[in-house]
Amino acid sequence: MQFENRREAGKALAEQLIELSGEGRLPDPVVLALPRGGVPVADEVARALDAPLDVLVARKIGAPFQPELGVGAVAGEAPPVYDRDLLGRLGLTEEELAPVAEREQAEVGRREELYRRGRGALQLAGRSAIVVDDGVATGSTARAALRAVRRADPARTVLAAPVCSPEATAMLSGDADEIVCSQRPASFGAVGFWYAQFPQLTDDEVLEILHVMK
Repeated sequence: MQFENRREAGKALAEQLIELSGEGRLPDPVVLALPRGGVPVADEVARALDAPLDVLVARKIGAPFQPELGVGAVAGEAPPVYDRDLLGRLGLTEEELAPVAEREQAEVGRREELYRRGRGALQLAGRSAIVVDDGVATGSTARAALRAVRRADPARTVLAAPVCSPEATAMLSGDADEIVCSQRPASFGAVGFWYAQFPQLTDDEVLEILHVMK
């Protein structure tokens, strides 16, 4: 089943999270959006839970010979997370990828500064940190995001997305206390396949959403 757009998907996801909140499993929630696509989804979740909304920027680390092929990811100030099996198959080492990781880490900082407009990151210690994206395909950026969040000592770490691949869900089971997905189709393909409308968001659109929520 396709979602019409990210807003509709966010509302469906919010319904599931409201149930968890009603069961006492999301004490003092904070919603963390993975830009750009996760922001409108997270906006709906934050509104439904009456929770603050922040961004958590994660960036893919691409293979030197094929930048679109993600071999790892960085998020926040946490160390890079790599797919070690893939590195082995490609004959790559973390040392070789260090310059790429440093560039992406710098871009993480630049984007967080852009989106927050001088506001500091929300405090997560002792709270329920809900990491939201518009879909989870391989799980590499989600894993980096979750590990960055755990460094802030939240009471609970939750990954939430409207659509997730079963493989990614299984891989990430040790990185989150709970994974909430509206759909987990066996034949996944790409995230965009599960949306009737899946436009690329701009930074201006992200900023508009974030500052409406201030």
